[in-house]
Formats: sequence, structure tokens, C-alpha cells
Amino acid sequence: MSPSPDGPNSALLSRIDARLADLVPVVLAGQQGLEAAMRDSLLAPGKRLRPLIAAIVAQDLGGPLDAALDAGCAVEMVHAASLILDDLPCMDDATLRRGRPAIHRGHGEDVAVLASIAMLTEAFAVLSRIEGLSPERRNAAVGVLASAVGALGLVGGQYQDLRGGRGPRSAQDIGDANGRKTGALFLSAVELGAIVAGATPGQRANLSAFAAELGLAFQLLDDLLDLTADPAAIGKDVGRDAGKSTVVALVGVERTQRLVERHIGAARAHLETVFGADSRLDALVCSLALSARKGSGEPAQALEQESGRR
Repeated sequence: MSPSPDGPNSALLSRIDARLADLVPVVLAGQQGLEAAMRDSLLAPGKRLRPLIAAIVAQDLGGPLDAALDAGCAVEMVHAASLILDDLPCMDDATLRRGRPAIHRGHGEDVAVLASIAMLTEAFAVLSRIEGLSPERRNAAVGVLASAVGALGLVGGQYQDLRGGRGPRSAQDIGDANGRKTGALFLSAVELGAIVAGATPGQRANLSAFAAELGLAFQLLDDLLDLTADPAAIGKDVGRDAGKSTVVALVGVERTQRLVERHIGAARAHLETVFGADSRLDALVCSLALSARKGSGEPAQALEQESGRR
């Protein structure tokens, strides 16, 4: 599900990767093990979807790219930290992440937890010192990311999934947990891009709606891949959802595929309201969706045809 390294966003991806390398938290002398764990987590090959979204939103609304890169990289730091925690034995007990051993497997559980905390806290420090933004916008950016991480965001969604996922849940309850676990960081990415660019309230409302739809689609695609994909191809364990009350378990593969199409269509409609047809963000969403469908063996023809019309 990764953007092509030689695609239209390749230069932007290179800048994101370079900036992430610059932002790895500084460690005390003699604590290279902690630094290695953070670097392995933050710089492992990945989609960089959240910083891409933040940067594209800001750029296409006329905002400064450097500020947007730092904002997007802060979101990526939170994302990487959340993956470390998600993979721990007390959570999903995963062994593989981004084609490499999970951080607790490669560096130990103690170092993994410390690396996660260090990256989480550094993400807020990055937002607090973004150059070119007024103090008011920096404060707003910090508040956005704090909301995404906290008890009403990632933490709350993970708790819902851990404590409720093994029992029966309604589609609404599953969607709510997915929105907090996956949608929260997509929402923060678009909101930070909008803050950097000084977007209008109407633009921000449509971008937030886009992020919500994308987050739901992305989690459903992830659930489908957990059933059908080759772990070597997607770089992480599969079958982790066995016995969990997911949307796929509730309504089946075909209906889940149709729900993905519905969420992707709604997300693209919100994008068109803000950026018009054929926007960079729309192309990115279509590329990711097509890649995911091919990886899961899901038919891609309908979306390919729709993408070709835009």
C-alpha cells in the first residue's frame, strides 16, 4: 500500500525521510541502544502517508512547505510510536513490522517502551518550535495532536479494541473504535496542514470529513489484508484479527469491500469540494486504494475506471 518511490510524490517523500532522520530524538551519551530503537522504528521503510497528506494539504492551500513537513513528521513520529506499543506482547503480540522484527523483538520490551515515549514527547516539541508559524498556530497544532493521541483518540480506540474486540460488537461500535485508532492521525495530518496554510473553516470542515472517511476505509483495507495478504508482501503479521469482532467478521469480505468503495468515494467527494477534480491528494488516495486492492486480490477495475475519469 506504499506510494511508488518513483511516483509523482517521490521528491516530497525524499524530503520527508530526510527530515525524519534529522528529528530522531537526541539521546544521552552511552545510550546508543535507545537511539537505534527509535531510528529502526521511525526510519523503517513505510508509506509516510500522514506527512504526505499534511504537506500536500498545506502546499495546495498555499502554505509553507517547510512548516508543513515538520508538522507532518510530528504525526509520523506519533504513528511510529503507536506501532511500537501496538506490537507489544501485552497488546497485539506481533513479531513483524514493516518487513522487520517488531521493535520489542529487536531491541527488548523495555527499550521499545522507552523509545515510544521518547518519540511521542518529541513530536510535541517539534510542533512547538516550527519556524514561520505564529505562537497561536503552534498552540493550535499542539492541541490537535494531543487530541489525536489522548483518551478520546488513539488511546481510547486502542482500549476499545483490546477490551471489546474479543466480544460481540455492533458495526457502529467497531467503526467508532476504528475512527479513533486509525482516523485520529489522518485527521491530525489534515488539520495540521490546514493550520499551517491558514485554511478557511469551510475548507477545514471538508478536510476533516475527508480524513474521517479515509481512516475508516484504511482500517477496513487493513482488516481485509489481515485475512488475505502474504505477510512477506505487506511487511507485517497477518491473522492477528482471528477471533476479533471486526467489520469483516461481522458482514463478510464482499460487503466490506463495498464499504471500502463507499468510504473512498465519500473521501474523494470532500477533496473535490476543496481542491477541485484531479487534485494531488485525490491521486494519492486512488493510488493507495488500488495498491491495497491488488495486494489483497480484490478487484480493482471499478476504481481504476473511476480514477481514469478524474
